[in-house]
Amino acid sequence: MSQTTDLRVIVKAFEEGLRETPVVPLRMEGIELFAKLEYCNAFGSVKDRPAFWILKSAVESGDVTMGSTIVESSSGNFASALASYCQLLGLRFIAVIDPNIAPGNESFLRRACDEVVKVEERDDKGGFLKTRLNKVKELCAAIPGAFWTNQYGNPKAMEAHYLLTGEEMCRSFSELDYVFVGVSTGGTISGVSHRVKERFPSARVIAVDAEGSVIFGGEPKKRHIPGIGATTVPELLKQARIDDVVLVPEMEAVQACRELLFDHGLFVGGSSGSAYAAVKRYLPKMRSLSRPPKVLFLCADRGSAYLDTVFNPTWAMRLAS
Repeated sequence: MSQTTDLRVIVKAFEEGLRETPVVPLRMEGIELFAKLEYCNAFGSVKDRPAFWILKSAVESGDVTMGSTIVESSSGNFASALASYCQLLGLRFIAVIDPNIAPGNESFLRRACDEVVKVEERDDKGGFLKTRLNKVKELCAAIPGAFWTNQYGNPKAMEAHYLLTGEEMCRSFSELDYVFVGVSTGGTISGVSHRVKERFPSARVIAVDAEGSVIFGGEPKKRHIPGIGATTVPELLKQARIDDVVLVPEMEAVQACRELLFDHGLFVGGSSGSAYAAVKRYLPKMRSLSRPPKVLFLCADRGSAYLDTVFNPTWAMRLAS
């Protein structure tokens, strides 16, 4: 059996072992609110899905073999999922990160990756994404057999969320009025929005972004919470079917994370808090319906990686000042 065939066999076994993530109800006056807990994926975040699907497709096409080196830029979750899958497949992986990464994610990557490259120079929008992407291109040019998974532009990322995340959402409801999704690379909201609108044509998809992100034309400014927002408009976002956008200040996201923990028992990260904060901001529009609408928001990852930041009162005080 060839090395590529070996990889295909392993990938097929992983695919058969994929599990659906739960949807849980939350209390909120005037609406029927639900959270989809993507942190229940095997490696802890919504990024498990595109990381697996992109690798699966690359192995099946022969673009990735046992001699390949996987390279990717990430704010944390995608790299963590990719590192885990690469370990299981026996593939070499280089993660390119920046100073905004959650300390817990960085610690994990330094233990799970063959190499971690941390860029320090901000780009022309005040963030790090362009710097990270330039470093990825530099590494791919220098390493024989390098393969860039490209979570920002690979259509397989969108396909993963259409076939997996979005399909699960549709199976969980007989009707659905609003879906709130945090945006960073654009793959999640693109895939989810297409599947949801196929099943529920009248459902409204609300994109959630951070203040200081330029994705939806906002003024760029320094941001501190990874996993939501960007300093460039992601290529995959062009495919998304978005009805409205809510921009959330980072301090509001921090407060929302604490509310989700202490009022609802959900220990989630910054982008999940942003999505919940966006739901609350949007309440006046949703309550104007003739019946309580069914509202779903995505919890992208668990709060463990944010203990030193979002859940740290000292850090939060510095953010507020």
